[in-house]
Amino acid sequence: MKIDWAALGTVFGVSLSATVALVTLFVLGIVGLSKHEAATSRGGTATLARSGAYACFAVCAAAVAYGIYLIVA
Repeated sequence: MKIDWAALGTVFGVSLSATVALVTLFVLGIVGLSKHEAATSRGGTATLARSGAYACFAVCAAAVAYGIYLIVA
């Protein structure tokens, strides 16, 4: 049995990068909703923060759906 270490390293690197990117996007979405809540409680509006948060969550959902598609197909 021969292990292709270069391919294994590539898979590890891509997996790590994708994980960090998705977690970062999700955290940015949570921060955006938090900013919206803080602005709303002070009587202001932060529709840009809410829209950005929803966009981050949409990208996360699309990435997860694509991953599931790759596994199932």
